[in-house]
Amino acid sequence: MLELLTFAIEHKIITTLVIITTLLLLRVLVLKIIRGDHNFISEKQRQWMSRTKNGFAILIIITIFGIWNSEIKEFALSLTAIAMAVVIASKEMILCITGSIHRASSSSFTIGDWIEVGDLRGEVIEHTMLSTKIQEIDIAHNRYDYTGKTLTLPNSMFFSHTIKNMNFMKRYVYHNFTIVGPKERNLFSYHDELISNINDYSEEFIEVARRYNSVIERHAGVDLPGAEPHIHIGTNCTGESVMHITIFCPTEQAAELEQHITSDFMRLVYGP
Repeated sequence: MLELLTFAIEHKIITTLVIITTLLLLRVLVLKIIRGDHNFISEKQRQWMSRTKNGFAILIIITIFGIWNSEIKEFALSLTAIAMAVVIASKEMILCITGSIHRASSSSFTIGDWIEVGDLRGEVIEHTMLSTKIQEIDIAHNRYDYTGKTLTLPNSMFFSHTIKNMNFMKRYVYHNFTIVGPKERNLFSYHDELISNINDYSEEFIEVARRYNSVIERHAGVDLPGAEPHIHIGTNCTGESVMHITIFCPTEQAAELEQHITSDFMRLVYGP
């Protein structure tokens, strides 16, 4: 045992390679066990996979510092003269690491949350010390569907862009859309019937929607519009009548409900 320890100390490169290789193999094995034989990865699996990757990365860093401690100290002293150049060269990496610390300390989001950073929106599937991966979601066009694109965001973006946590939208969403009508029609005459139709469409989920709305209000500490549908009628710059509709509904039903309501509007205005 003593001879083995002496060999490990004298041959640091071999020791480092052996330990890192062992840790990487263990990492692959643990990730494989967590994933199992499932075709799709659950939110809980993603969380454990992310923790495993970060945990093994920290272990590797600690291992390198532990084995090469004396050499690193000497190297650090030799870098004193060019420390400023190193800081400038590694500015982006430092920002990414501090961005990760900022995310963790502020609890901005976690694995599985829907977030918006700048113009990018998606579900968080992985975050590391340097970057965050999201599965892009088409929220801009009110579709709430995955686009199939995986975006990798450097954590430095968290300092230059506002992070919006839209996790409550995974279940229910305030769905807003606009319908433009003809100039010669008075859209107020269709208001009550459209509200009635929307209430019929919402009957199966309205009670759950009200409870969920109350939960969001308590969590956010603000007074939200409520779960009932709202219709606002106005005009645009060309003088056409415009109907703005807001409904609070299950996210996966939003696009379908919009089509039903638009169909009802067209039927009322233009006939069957």
